[in-house]
Amino acid sequence: MSYANIIGRTEEIATLERLYNSTKSEFVAIYGRRRVGKSYLVSEMFAKKIQFKVVGTYVKDGDKNYESYRQLQLAHFYDSLLLSGLNKQEAMPTCWREAFLLLRKVLQSKRVRRKVVFIDELPWLAGPQSSEMISELGYFWNSWADSERNILLVVCGSATSWMLDNVIHDYGGLHGRLTSTIRLMPFTLSECEKYYRKNHFRLSRYEMCISYMAFGGIPYYLDKLRNDQTVTGNIDRIFFSDAMIHQEFMDVYTGLYSSKERYMDIVKALGHKFYGMTQGEICKAIGMKTGGTLSKLLDNLRESGITREYPRYGKERVETVYQLKDFFSLFYLRFVNGKQLKPGGWNAIHGTSSFYSWAGDTFELLCIEHLPQIVNSLRIPAVDRHYCWNVKGPDGKGAQVDLVLECKSAATDYLCEMKFSTGKYVISADEADNILHKIEAFANSKMHNKSRSIQMVMVAAMGLAQGYHSSIANNVIVLDDLFK
Repeated sequence: MSYANIIGRTEEIATLERLYNSTKSEFVAIYGRRRVGKSYLVSEMFAKKIQFKVVGTYVKDGDKNYESYRQLQLAHFYDSLLLSGLNKQEAMPTCWREAFLLLRKVLQSKRVRRKVVFIDELPWLAGPQSSEMISELGYFWNSWADSERNILLVVCGSATSWMLDNVIHDYGGLHGRLTSTIRLMPFTLSECEKYYRKNHFRLSRYEMCISYMAFGGIPYYLDKLRNDQTVTGNIDRIFFSDAMIHQEFMDVYTGLYSSKERYMDIVKALGHKFYGMTQGEICKAIGMKTGGTLSKLLDNLRESGITREYPRYGKERVETVYQLKDFFSLFYLRFVNGKQLKPGGWNAIHGTSSFYSWAGDTFELLCIEHLPQIVNSLRIPAVDRHYCWNVKGPDGKGAQVDLVLECKSAATDYLCEMKFSTGKYVISADEADNILHKIEAFANSKMHNKSRSIQMVMVAAMGLAQGYHSSIANNVIVLDDLFK
Protein backbone atom coordinates (compact mmCIF):
# COMPACT_ATOMS: atom_id res chain seq x y z
CA MET A 1 0.00 0.00 0.00
CA SER A 2 0.97 3.62 -0.45
CA TYR A 3 1.05 6.03 2.48
CA ALA A 4 1.23 9.51 1.00
CA ASN A 5 1.93 11.27 4.29
CA ILE A 6 4.80 9.03 5.37
CA ILE A 7 8.29 9.89 4.16
CA GLY A 8 10.83 7.08 4.00
CA ARG A 9 10.39 4.32 6.59
CA THR A 10 10.32 1.69 3.82
CA GLU A 11 11.61 -1.19 5.95
CA GLU A 12 9.44 -0.28 8.93
CA ILE A 13 6.33 -0.08 6.75
CA ALA A 14 7.10 -3.49 5.24
CA THR A 15 7.49 -4.98 8.73
CA LEU A 16 4.22 -3.52 10.02
CA GLU A 17 2.33 -4.58 6.88
CA ARG A 18 3.67 -8.12 7.26
CA LEU A 19 2.54 -8.23 10.89
CA TYR A 20 -0.89 -6.84 10.01
CA ASN A 21 -1.40 -9.44 7.29
CA SER A 22 -0.24 -12.30 9.51
CA THR A 23 -2.59 -15.17 10.31
CA LYS A 24 -1.69 -15.10 13.99
CA SER A 25 -1.55 -12.52 16.74
CA GLU A 26 1.52 -10.31 16.65
CA PHE A 27 3.20 -8.20 19.33
CA VAL A 28 5.62 -5.47 18.18
CA ALA A 29 7.60 -2.92 20.21
CA ILE A 30 8.75 0.30 18.58
CA TYR A 31 11.39 2.41 20.29
CA GLY A 32 13.73 5.27 19.51
CA ARG A 33 14.65 8.82 20.38
CA ARG A 34 11.86 11.16 21.40
CA ARG A 35 10.46 13.19 18.47
CA VAL A 36 11.63 10.65 15.88
CA GLY A 37 8.11 9.85 14.64
CA LYS A 38 7.06 6.55 16.27
CA SER A 39 3.48 7.57 17.04
CA TYR A 40 3.07 9.23 13.65
CA LEU A 41 4.19 6.12 11.79
CA VAL A 42 1.69 3.84 13.54
CA SER A 43 -1.20 6.32 13.40
CA GLU A 44 -0.69 7.10 9.71
CA MET A 45 -0.32 3.45 8.71
CA PHE A 46 -3.27 2.00 10.56
CA ALA A 47 -5.54 5.03 11.11
CA LYS A 48 -9.13 3.71 11.39
CA LYS A 49 -7.86 0.13 11.66
CA ILE A 50 -6.86 0.90 15.26
CA GLN A 51 -9.55 -0.55 17.52
CA PHE A 52 -8.03 0.77 20.74
CA LYS A 53 -5.45 3.48 21.37
CA VAL A 54 -4.18 4.87 24.64
CA VAL A 55 -1.36 7.34 25.29
CA GLY A 56 0.57 7.44 28.55
CA THR A 57 1.10 10.86 30.13
CA TYR A 58 4.37 11.96 31.65
CA VAL A 59 4.01 13.37 35.16
CA LYS A 60 6.99 15.11 36.71
CA ASP A 61 8.04 13.48 39.98
CA GLY A 62 5.38 10.82 39.51
CA ASP A 63 7.49 8.35 41.48
CA LYS A 64 7.07 10.47 44.63
CA ASN A 65 3.31 9.86 44.75
CA TYR A 66 2.87 6.70 42.77
CA GLU A 67 -0.72 5.91 43.78
CA SER A 68 -2.11 9.19 42.41
CA TYR A 69 0.08 8.72 39.30
CA ARG A 70 -1.36 5.23 38.83
CA GLN A 71 -4.94 6.44 39.18
CA LEU A 72 -4.33 9.18 36.61
CA GLN A 73 -3.03 6.67 34.04
CA LEU A 74 -5.93 4.30 34.77
CA ALA A 75 -8.33 7.20 34.21
CA HIS A 76 -6.73 7.89 30.81
CA PHE A 77 -6.94 4.18 29.97
CA TYR A 78 -10.63 4.18 30.92
CA ASP A 79 -11.34 7.26 28.78
CA SER A 80 -9.74 5.49 25.81
CA LEU A 81 -11.85 2.40 26.46
CA LEU A 82 -15.01 4.54 26.38
CA LEU A 83 -13.93 6.11 23.07
CA SER A 84 -13.38 2.61 21.72
CA GLY A 85 -16.92 1.50 22.54
CA LEU A 86 -16.91 0.38 26.17
CA ASN A 87 -20.35 0.49 27.78
CA LYS A 88 -20.56 3.61 29.93
CA GLN A 89 -22.18 1.50 32.64
CA GLU A 90 -18.83 -0.18 33.25
CA ALA A 91 -17.06 1.30 36.26
CA MET A 92 -13.60 2.81 35.99
CA PRO A 93 -10.93 0.20 36.77
CA THR A 94 -9.18 0.45 40.11
CA CYS A 95 -6.16 -1.64 39.07
CA TRP A 96 -4.43 -2.77 35.88
CA ARG A 97 -5.96 -6.25 36.06
CA GLU A 98 -9.42 -4.73 35.79
CA ALA A 99 -8.25 -2.37 33.03
CA PHE A 100 -7.04 -5.17 30.78
CA LEU A 101 -10.17 -7.24 31.44
CA LEU A 102 -12.19 -4.27 30.16
CA LEU A 103 -9.90 -4.01 27.12
CA ARG A 104 -10.54 -7.66 26.42
CA LYS A 105 -14.29 -7.01 26.61
CA VAL A 106 -14.03 -4.10 24.17
CA LEU A 107 -12.01 -6.12 21.65
CA GLN A 108 -14.39 -9.08 21.87
CA SER A 109 -17.20 -6.76 20.79
CA LYS A 110 -15.38 -5.73 17.60
CA ARG A 111 -16.46 -7.54 14.42
CA VAL A 112 -13.40 -6.95 12.28
CA ARG A 113 -10.82 -9.31 10.78
CA ARG A 114 -7.78 -7.70 12.38
CA LYS A 115 -7.78 -5.82 15.68
CA VAL A 116 -4.98 -3.29 16.12
CA VAL A 117 -4.24 -2.26 19.72
CA PHE A 118 -1.90 0.72 20.04
CA ILE A 119 -0.38 1.56 23.44
CA ASP A 120 1.66 4.72 22.97
CA GLU A 121 4.22 5.97 25.49
CA LEU A 122 3.99 2.70 27.40
CA PRO A 123 6.76 3.74 29.86
CA TRP A 124 4.71 6.72 31.01
CA LEU A 125 1.52 4.66 31.22
CA ALA A 126 3.20 2.06 33.39
CA GLY A 127 5.00 4.60 35.56
CA PRO A 128 8.21 4.38 37.59
CA GLN A 129 6.89 1.42 39.61
CA SER A 130 5.87 -0.51 36.53
CA SER A 131 5.83 -4.15 37.63
CA GLU A 132 2.03 -4.34 38.12
CA MET A 133 1.15 -2.87 34.74
CA ILE A 134 3.74 -4.93 32.84
CA SER A 135 2.67 -8.09 34.64
CA GLU A 136 -0.95 -7.54 33.67
CA LEU A 137 -0.02 -6.64 30.09
CA GLY A 138 1.87 -9.93 29.93
CA TYR A 139 -1.10 -11.81 31.34
CA PHE A 140 -3.46 -10.11 28.87
CA TRP A 141 -1.25 -11.25 25.99
CA ASN A 142 -0.44 -14.75 27.25
CA SER A 143 -3.88 -15.69 28.53
CA TRP A 144 -6.03 -14.29 25.73
CA ALA A 145 -4.69 -12.06 22.95
CA ASP A 146 -2.06 -14.47 21.65
CA SER A 147 -4.56 -17.32 21.25
CA GLU A 148 -7.13 -15.11 19.50
CA ARG A 149 -4.86 -15.06 16.42
CA ASN A 150 -6.29 -11.76 15.16
CA ILE A 151 -4.66 -9.20 17.49
CA LEU A 152 -1.87 -6.84 16.45
CA LEU A 153 -0.51 -5.27 19.64
CA VAL A 154 1.79 -2.29 19.05
CA VAL A 155 3.59 -0.66 21.97
CA CYS A 156 5.77 2.45 21.66
CA GLY A 157 8.05 4.31 24.01
CA SER A 158 10.58 7.15 23.92
CA ALA A 159 12.20 6.13 27.22
CA THR A 160 14.47 3.68 25.48
CA SER A 161 16.13 2.39 28.63
CA TRP A 162 12.73 1.51 30.07
CA MET A 163 11.59 -0.18 26.84
CA LEU A 164 14.75 -2.27 26.73
CA ASP A 165 14.59 -3.29 30.39
CA ASN A 166 10.86 -3.87 30.77
CA VAL A 167 9.67 -5.02 27.35
CA ILE A 168 12.36 -5.99 24.86
CA HIS A 169 14.74 -7.67 27.33
CA ASP A 170 12.09 -8.53 29.93
CA TYR A 171 12.49 -11.86 31.71
CA GLY A 172 9.02 -11.83 33.26
CA GLY A 173 5.63 -12.24 31.61
CA LEU A 174 6.75 -10.62 28.36
CA HIS A 175 9.89 -12.73 27.97
CA GLY A 176 10.00 -14.18 24.48
CA ARG A 177 6.53 -12.82 23.64
CA LEU A 178 7.51 -10.03 21.26
CA THR A 179 7.25 -11.16 17.65
CA SER A 180 9.11 -8.12 16.31
CA THR A 181 10.97 -4.98 17.39
CA ILE A 182 11.48 -1.79 15.40
CA ARG A 183 14.18 0.72 16.27
CA LEU A 184 13.13 3.93 14.55
CA MET A 185 16.04 6.12 13.49
CA PRO A 186 16.21 9.75 12.28
CA PHE A 187 15.75 10.61 8.61
CA THR A 188 18.73 10.45 6.28
CA LEU A 189 19.68 13.44 4.12
CA SER A 190 17.75 11.89 1.25
CA GLU A 191 14.61 11.54 3.37
CA CYS A 192 14.99 15.12 4.60
CA GLU A 193 15.19 16.27 1.00
CA LYS A 194 11.88 14.49 0.29
CA TYR A 195 10.37 16.25 3.27
CA TYR A 196 11.56 19.65 2.03
CA ARG A 197 10.18 19.07 -1.45
CA LYS A 198 6.83 17.86 -0.11
CA ASN A 199 6.54 20.99 2.02
CA HIS A 200 7.62 23.44 -0.71
CA PHE A 201 11.05 24.36 0.65
CA ARG A 202 13.42 25.28 -2.17
CA LEU A 203 16.73 24.78 -0.43
CA SER A 204 20.11 23.98 -1.89
CA ARG A 205 21.69 20.77 -0.69
CA TYR A 206 24.30 22.88 1.05
CA GLU A 207 21.53 24.52 3.12
CA MET A 208 19.94 21.11 3.76
CA CYS A 209 23.32 20.03 5.08
CA ILE A 210 23.50 23.01 7.46
CA SER A 211 19.97 22.30 8.65
CA TYR A 212 20.81 18.63 9.23
CA MET A 213 23.90 19.52 11.25
CA ALA A 214 21.76 21.71 13.51
CA PHE A 215 18.55 19.68 13.86
CA GLY A 216 19.47 16.19 12.69
CA GLY A 217 16.97 14.12 10.77
CA ILE A 218 14.28 14.46 13.44
CA PRO A 219 10.80 14.91 11.87
CA TYR A 220 9.50 16.94 14.83
CA TYR A 221 12.14 19.63 14.31
CA LEU A 222 11.64 19.63 10.54
CA ASP A 223 7.97 20.35 11.18
CA LYS A 224 9.01 23.48 13.08
CA LEU A 225 10.80 24.93 10.05
CA ARG A 226 9.02 27.60 8.02
CA ASN A 227 9.42 27.74 4.27
CA ASP A 228 9.14 31.54 4.26
CA GLN A 229 12.40 31.78 6.21
CA THR A 230 15.96 30.94 5.31
CA VAL A 231 17.76 28.12 7.11
CA THR A 232 19.69 30.79 9.02
CA GLY A 233 16.42 32.46 10.02
CA ASN A 234 14.89 29.15 11.13
CA ILE A 235 17.93 28.23 13.23
CA ASP A 236 17.90 31.66 14.84
CA ARG A 237 14.17 31.51 15.59
CA ILE A 238 14.19 28.00 17.07
CA PHE A 239 17.48 28.01 18.96
CA PHE A 240 18.17 31.65 19.81
CA SER A 241 14.81 33.41 20.08
CA ASP A 242 12.62 30.92 21.96
CA ALA A 243 13.26 30.34 25.66
CA MET A 244 11.44 26.99 25.37
CA ILE A 245 14.54 25.60 23.67
CA HIS A 246 15.96 24.80 27.11
CA GLN A 247 12.86 22.77 27.96
CA GLU A 248 13.03 21.00 24.61
CA PHE A 249 16.57 19.87 25.33
CA MET A 250 15.43 18.56 28.72
CA ASP A 251 12.44 16.84 27.11
CA VAL A 252 14.70 14.75 24.90
CA TYR A 253 15.87 13.00 28.07
CA THR A 254 12.67 13.29 30.12
CA GLY A 255 10.91 10.15 31.25
CA LEU A 256 14.02 8.08 31.88
CA TYR A 257 12.82 7.02 35.31
CA SER A 258 16.03 5.16 36.05
CA SER A 259 19.05 7.43 36.63
CA LYS A 260 17.71 10.23 34.44
CA GLU A 261 20.17 12.70 35.98
CA ARG A 262 23.06 10.42 35.06
CA TYR A 263 21.98 10.32 31.42
CA MET A 264 22.08 14.11 31.35
CA ASP A 265 25.50 14.14 33.02
CA ILE A 266 26.90 11.80 30.37
CA VAL A 267 25.41 13.75 27.48
CA LYS A 268 26.73 17.06 28.76
CA ALA A 269 30.19 15.61 29.33
CA LEU A 270 30.27 14.20 25.79
CA GLY A 271 29.02 17.53 24.47
CA HIS A 272 32.30 19.11 25.58
CA LYS A 273 34.41 16.44 23.82
CA PHE A 274 33.26 16.28 20.21
CA TYR A 275 35.36 13.25 19.25
CA GLY A 276 34.16 11.32 22.27
CA MET A 277 35.49 9.87 25.50
CA THR A 278 36.49 6.49 26.82
CA GLN A 279 34.49 5.00 29.68
CA GLY A 280 37.27 5.90 32.08
CA GLU A 281 37.22 9.51 30.90
CA ILE A 282 33.45 9.64 31.31
CA CYS A 283 33.73 8.27 34.86
CA LYS A 284 36.22 10.99 35.76
CA ALA A 285 34.09 13.72 34.17
CA ILE A 286 30.84 12.82 35.92
CA GLY A 287 32.26 11.44 39.17
CA MET A 288 30.89 7.93 38.73
CA LYS A 289 32.58 4.59 39.21
CA THR A 290 33.13 2.37 36.19
CA GLY A 291 31.19 -0.86 36.05
CA GLY A 292 27.89 -2.41 35.05
CA THR A 293 25.71 0.58 35.90
CA LEU A 294 27.64 2.96 33.67
CA SER A 295 27.86 0.38 30.89
CA LYS A 296 24.10 -0.01 30.98
CA LEU A 297 23.55 3.75 30.81
CA LEU A 298 25.90 3.97 27.82
CA ASP A 299 24.20 1.03 26.10
CA ASN A 300 20.80 2.68 26.52
CA LEU A 301 22.02 5.99 25.11
CA ARG A 302 23.42 4.14 22.11
CA GLU A 303 20.19 2.20 21.55
CA SER A 304 18.19 5.44 21.66
CA GLY A 305 20.36 6.87 18.87
CA ILE A 306 21.78 9.61 21.11
CA THR A 307 25.35 8.30 21.10
CA ARG A 308 27.52 5.92 19.16
CA GLU A 309 30.52 3.87 20.18
CA TYR A 310 33.43 3.09 17.93
CA PRO A 311 36.86 1.48 18.20
CA ARG A 312 39.95 3.67 18.17
CA TYR A 313 43.18 1.93 17.23
CA GLY A 314 46.75 3.15 17.50
CA LYS A 315 47.65 2.51 21.12
CA GLU A 316 48.70 -0.78 22.69
CA ARG A 317 45.08 -1.58 23.47
CA VAL A 318 42.01 -0.83 21.40
CA GLU A 319 39.96 1.95 22.97
CA THR A 320 36.17 2.02 22.87
CA VAL A 321 35.10 5.63 22.41
CA TYR A 322 31.63 6.99 23.15
CA GLN A 323 30.56 9.97 21.05
CA LEU A 324 27.47 12.16 21.24
CA LYS A 325 25.85 11.96 17.82
CA ASP A 326 22.47 13.62 18.38
CA PHE A 327 22.87 16.71 16.20
CA PHE A 328 20.24 18.73 18.06
CA SER A 329 21.93 18.10 21.43
CA LEU A 330 25.38 18.85 20.01
CA PHE A 331 24.22 22.18 18.60
CA TYR A 332 22.39 23.14 21.78
CA LEU A 333 25.32 22.33 24.05
CA ARG A 334 27.80 24.14 21.82
CA PHE A 335 25.93 27.37 21.17
CA VAL A 336 22.91 27.71 23.50
CA ASN A 337 23.41 26.02 26.86
CA GLY A 338 24.37 28.48 29.57
CA LYS A 339 24.20 31.47 27.22
CA GLN A 340 21.72 34.32 27.12
CA LEU A 341 19.23 33.95 24.29
CA LYS A 342 18.82 36.85 21.93
CA PRO A 343 17.39 37.20 18.41
CA GLY A 344 20.07 37.30 15.75
CA GLY A 345 22.34 34.97 17.72
CA TRP A 346 22.94 32.64 14.80
CA ASN A 347 23.34 35.52 12.36
CA ALA A 348 26.19 36.79 14.54
CA ILE A 349 27.83 33.34 14.57
CA HIS A 350 27.25 32.29 10.96
CA GLY A 351 30.35 32.76 8.84
CA THR A 352 32.70 33.27 11.79
CA SER A 353 35.52 31.00 12.93
CA SER A 354 33.12 29.49 15.48
CA PHE A 355 30.78 28.54 12.66
CA TYR A 356 33.50 26.89 10.58
CA SER A 357 34.89 25.05 13.60
CA TRP A 358 31.42 23.65 14.36
CA ALA A 359 30.67 22.88 10.71
CA GLY A 360 34.02 21.15 10.22
CA ASP A 361 33.48 18.88 13.22
CA THR A 362 29.82 18.19 12.59
CA PHE A 363 30.27 17.48 8.89
CA GLU A 364 32.58 14.62 9.86
CA LEU A 365 29.83 13.16 12.01
CA LEU A 366 27.26 13.66 9.26
CA CYS A 367 29.49 11.69 6.88
CA ILE A 368 29.94 8.85 9.36
CA GLU A 369 26.17 8.75 9.89
CA HIS A 370 25.85 8.30 6.11
CA LEU A 371 28.43 5.56 5.85
CA PRO A 372 26.29 3.37 3.51
CA GLN A 373 26.19 6.22 1.00
CA ILE A 374 29.99 6.60 1.16
CA VAL A 375 30.47 2.86 0.67
CA ASN A 376 28.09 2.85 -2.31
CA SER A 377 29.87 5.83 -3.87
CA LEU A 378 33.19 4.00 -3.61
CA ARG A 379 31.59 0.85 -5.07
CA ILE A 380 33.05 -1.22 -2.28
CA PRO A 381 31.58 -4.74 -2.32
CA ALA A 382 31.66 -5.02 1.49
CA VAL A 383 33.31 -3.29 4.44
CA ASP A 384 34.77 -5.75 6.92
CA ARG A 385 35.18 -3.11 9.58
CA HIS A 386 35.45 0.64 10.01
CA TYR A 387 37.25 2.45 12.78
CA CYS A 388 39.22 5.50 13.89
CA TRP A 389 43.01 5.27 13.90
CA ASN A 390 45.16 7.56 16.03
CA VAL A 391 48.87 7.14 16.68
CA LYS A 392 51.82 9.23 17.78
CA GLY A 393 55.12 8.49 16.04
CA PRO A 394 58.63 8.36 17.53
CA ASP A 395 59.10 11.99 16.49
CA GLY A 396 56.11 12.96 18.61
CA LYS A 397 54.04 13.94 15.60
CA GLY A 398 50.52 12.58 15.72
CA ALA A 399 48.60 11.01 12.88
CA GLN A 400 44.83 10.52 13.02
CA VAL A 401 42.39 9.16 10.47
CA ASP A 402 38.81 9.58 11.66
CA LEU A 403 37.42 6.93 9.33
CA VAL A 404 39.20 3.87 7.98
CA LEU A 405 37.25 1.43 5.80
CA GLU A 406 38.80 -2.01 5.62
CA CYS A 407 37.77 -4.05 2.58
CA LYS A 408 39.42 -7.46 2.37
CA SER A 409 37.67 -8.52 -0.84
CA ALA A 410 39.05 -5.44 -2.62
CA ALA A 411 42.40 -5.85 -0.80
CA THR A 412 42.26 -2.15 0.07
CA ASP A 413 42.18 0.13 3.09
CA TYR A 414 40.34 3.40 2.44
CA LEU A 415 41.51 6.37 4.53
CA CYS A 416 38.77 9.00 4.60
CA GLU A 417 39.26 12.72 5.21
CA MET A 418 36.05 14.76 5.63
CA LYS A 419 36.25 18.45 4.73
CA PHE A 420 33.54 21.11 5.00
CA SER A 421 33.71 24.30 2.95
CA THR A 422 31.36 26.74 1.27
CA GLY A 423 33.13 26.31 -2.06
CA LYS A 424 35.43 23.76 -3.63
CA TYR A 425 37.98 22.62 -1.09
CA VAL A 426 41.62 23.52 -1.76
CA ILE A 427 44.38 21.24 -0.48
CA SER A 428 47.26 23.43 0.66
CA ALA A 429 50.90 22.39 0.63
CA ASP A 430 50.92 22.00 4.42
CA GLU A 431 47.80 19.87 4.36
CA ALA A 432 49.21 17.73 1.56
CA ASP A 433 52.29 17.07 3.71
CA ASN A 434 50.02 16.17 6.64
CA ILE A 435 47.99 13.74 4.53
CA LEU A 436 51.12 12.08 3.18
CA HIS A 437 52.39 11.74 6.75
CA LYS A 438 49.15 10.01 7.74
CA ILE A 439 49.34 7.62 4.80
CA GLU A 440 52.94 6.72 5.53
CA ALA A 441 52.28 6.26 9.26
CA PHE A 442 49.26 4.05 8.58
CA ALA A 443 51.14 2.01 5.96
CA ASN A 444 53.84 1.24 8.54
CA SER A 445 51.38 0.44 11.32
CA LYS A 446 50.22 -2.99 12.42
CA MET A 447 46.68 -2.08 11.31
CA HIS A 448 47.69 -2.26 7.67
CA ASN A 449 48.11 -5.64 6.06
CA LYS A 450 51.00 -5.24 3.65
CA SER A 451 49.12 -7.22 0.99
CA ARG A 452 46.45 -4.51 0.80
CA SER A 453 46.52 -1.24 -1.11
CA ILE A 454 45.76 2.16 0.40
CA GLN A 455 43.42 4.72 -1.14
CA MET A 456 42.94 8.25 0.12
CA VAL A 457 39.30 9.36 -0.01
CA MET A 458 38.38 13.04 0.27
CA VAL A 459 34.78 13.67 1.29
CA ALA A 460 34.49 17.33 0.39
CA ALA A 461 31.08 18.95 0.81
CA MET A 462 31.30 21.14 -2.31
CA GLY A 463 33.92 19.14 -4.17
CA LEU A 464 37.69 19.38 -4.52
CA ALA A 465 39.40 22.20 -6.37
CA GLN A 466 41.84 21.09 -9.04
CA GLY A 467 45.34 22.17 -8.18
CA TYR A 468 48.91 21.11 -7.61
CA HIS A 469 48.00 18.87 -4.63
CA SER A 470 44.54 17.63 -5.65
CA SER A 471 45.92 14.40 -7.10
CA ILE A 472 46.71 13.24 -3.59
CA ALA A 473 43.09 12.10 -3.40
CA ASN A 474 42.40 8.77 -5.11
CA ASN A 475 38.64 9.25 -4.71
CA VAL A 476 36.50 12.32 -4.16
CA ILE A 477 33.02 12.14 -2.66
CA VAL A 478 30.81 15.24 -2.62
CA LEU A 479 27.71 16.24 -0.70
CA ASP A 480 25.42 15.09 -3.51
CA ASP A 481 26.70 11.54 -3.02
CA LEU A 482 25.44 11.56 0.57
CA PHE A 483 21.90 12.19 -0.70
CA LYS A 484 21.81 8.95 -2.71
